[in-house]
Amino acid sequence: MSGGALREPWHSLRRQREAASFGMWLFLASEALLFGGLILAFIATRWFHPAAFAAAGREADIVYGTANTLLLLTSSLTMAVGAQAARAELPRLAGRALGLTLALGLAFLCLKGLEWRADLAKGLWPGPGFALEQPAARIAFAFYWLLTGLHGLHLLGGLSAIAWLAGQAVLGRRPWRSPAFEAAALYWHLIDVVWMFLYPLLYLDGRAA
Repeated sequence: MSGGALREPWHSLRRQREAASFGMWLFLASEALLFGGLILAFIATRWFHPAAFAAAGREADIVYGTANTLLLLTSSLTMAVGAQAARAELPRLAGRALGLTLALGLAFLCLKGLEWRADLAKGLWPGPGFALEQPAARIAFAFYWLLTGLHGLHLLGGLSAIAWLAGQAVLGRRPWRSPAFEAAALYWHLIDVVWMFLYPLLYLDGRAA
């Protein structure tokens, strides 16, 4: 089975795949620059306010953070299995693995929602009535909400793409060997890697201080 239909203006599937792959890597690089810049800004700001950032870090719920880390690590494995099964044209295995990935991703978002609700109940929104005394702790939690919120939006986008691709394949509108599954896997792994940086910065750093 072909890896996908030839589309204009390409004259060969090979060139079409190469162009799609190049575009995907450019997109991933831009996403890495976005999160990398924000993470560097967090680290630089913490350098000037270590005590306040450590106090803020101790308020982050490590149970939720650790559980979500385990969910994402597992989802990275299931996504890799799903992408490889799709490439090998094993639809049953691919469908199950991608379904597990969707379930794990949704579980992550549900836990994150519960965590955010608990944070709001503790007064950890950096606005009026903020629970911590240090002024710089507001900055730390501004980073926390920005980084986790942006990551959550990207994860939701990844889930939507995986669900759409899997649905297209099940309905026979897209071949399982479509390079889009590999592109979705790369994007999902990037989301997981970003979280592996966020987890120690937001949940562990304050406790180590």
